[in-house]
Amino acid sequence: MPKTNGAGPNGSPSSGTHVTFLEAIKQAMFEEMERDPSVILMGEDVGVYGGAFKTSEGLLERFGWERVIDTPISESAIIGAACGMSYCGLRPICEMQFIDFVVCAFNQITNFVAKGHYLWNAPAPMVIRGPSGGGVHGGPFHSANPEMYFVHTPGLKVIYPSTPYDAKGLLKAAVRDNNPVLFFEHNFLRRHDAYLSRSGRSAGEGRNRSRSDRFAYSTAPG
Repeated sequence: MPKTNGAGPNGSPSSGTHVTFLEAIKQAMFEEMERDPSVILMGEDVGVYGGAFKTSEGLLERFGWERVIDTPISESAIIGAACGMSYCGLRPICEMQFIDFVVCAFNQITNFVAKGHYLWNAPAPMVIRGPSGGGVHGGPFHSANPEMYFVHTPGLKVIYPSTPYDAKGLLKAAVRDNNPVLFFEHNFLRRHDAYLSRSGRSAGEGRNRSRSDRFAYSTAPG
């Protein structure tokens, strides 16, 4: 049986049964942006270029400049702006081209994003996602695994899926969560493919939610 691409024209989800990890990420973002107009995507080259790994290809054409935002090369600015947006009712997805550079926004994440709920009961529904991990000749600045910095930070949720099935469902669940979530996508897994049901149901949705919870570390209050 031939495999299909995980997303159709302009990022729309297809009925194919096998998708790569990257295509599962694209499907999840498209479906959540289609479902909820408060969901936006922001990051370096996520618009016109479609993302460094093409996870956002077609989203600009479908959702426009106000919801797919190309940013300067400044992780601290991306996270700072997203934090403010989340306080105002939006649900930003922040893409780091490589998760190594998330440490440039460490102060914003650990001292503002993570503590808003504790300080003034303010939800911060935002997702910070990007490629991580070695095994792909990424060198010293494109292969880090910084997740444990954040696992030990109260107020954050950390997700590290291992299959396209889990990646799609857990990203959708993360977008809908009122707590800030860091979502790590291992470089070695990103072009692996796996089965997704034609119904579109995946981990993190409906009755499969209990299964997805095993893959998420949480120190968030909500």
